[in-house]
Amino acid sequence: MGSNLSWVLVLFTISFNYDVVADQIFPTHSGGLSRSSREPKYDIEFHTEDSPFIPDDDQESVVMPKKNGDKFLCFLPKVEKTKTEKPAVHENTTSLILETEKRTKLKTPDELLEALQDRCFIRQEGWWSYEFCYNKKLRQIHVEDDKVVQEFVLGEYDAEATAAYNRNLSDISTLKDPRSKDASQRYHAHQYTNGTTCDLTNEPRETEVRFVCSEPRAMISSITELSTCKYALTIQCPTLCKHPLFQEERPVWYTINCNPLPKDYKQPKMEDDVVHEHDIAMVTDKSSSSVSEEYAT
Repeated sequence: MGSNLSWVLVLFTISFNYDVVADQIFPTHSGGLSRSSREPKYDIEFHTEDSPFIPDDDQESVVMPKKNGDKFLCFLPKVEKTKTEKPAVHENTTSLILETEKRTKLKTPDELLEALQDRCFIRQEGWWSYEFCYNKKLRQIHVEDDKVVQEFVLGEYDAEATAAYNRNLSDISTLKDPRSKDASQRYHAHQYTNGTTCDLTNEPRETEVRFVCSEPRAMISSITELSTCKYALTIQCPTLCKHPLFQEERPVWYTINCNPLPKDYKQPKMEDDVVHEHDIAMVTDKSSSSVSEEYAT
């Protein structure tokens, strides 16, 4: 059993025992936990006895029990090895955009974000809910009996400030992941200013809204207070994935197919191999009380 199987075994141990959603499991590297969206992701698909998965002749398999005691014979995907040679790196993002525009008419990030027009998104985090309406405003509200009883405007869309911010950035910024030495994620930013006056600074609240490539649906993924009354809101947006600079963010998906364990199955002798729990890390938002919703205006 190869090293590839080792970390998949740990992945299964986590997912089968704790019912973790497949796209919330990421492999880790020696440099620390990486949450880059370029990491491969794994989808676990269970098949019935009437319609089992048919594996390739040389496909590796492993018997895994679920929490309820049922056992499955799971076939591991053939993961392509990462190429050792480094790809050519463009000196800057502007050159890549210009080269792409020569081949085809390239839609800008803002044109791709037009799919969010007239749409609002809500994320609930404990006492507060955050309501974001595209190109309009961001509110922090508390609702009781379907009525807003507390409200702070965290910013209104500022086209002039947004244009100034993106003028020298080719519309793309890169956010460093503080939990990793090398992980980062590209985003396109809008500026929301002139919010409710902050009691601590006596200045209007403001927010940088960061749109990132992520599938399958648009939603608020996080909100952070960067400094007193200055915020960063991250919006997952599938349409951004159509832009060539964001396509590099899309992960490779692999499917692990599991059939019910046949009654006459005999476990083959396995090679000596050590499974290291640090080879896999579970990243999940299930411990959070946040809830995301969307509606049209």
